[in-house]
Amino acid sequence: MKSFGKGFLVGTVTTLGALAGCVYAFKKAVVEPIEERESVLDEHRRRALRKSRSAHQG
Repeated sequence: MKSFGKGFLVGTVTTLGALAGCVYAFKKAVVEPIEERESVLDEHRRRALRKSRSAHQG
């Protein structure tokens, strides 16, 4: 029974580690590039808005 408890604990820790690694890899590969692209687009929108306002100041 002692061996089963150790094996179960090691298996649980290993599974949780693998799951955490998958979540981290997904975040790095998918979420961060999307957020980076959104920030670039927001910067472009702000620039365009400033340009259009300054062009119509007379």
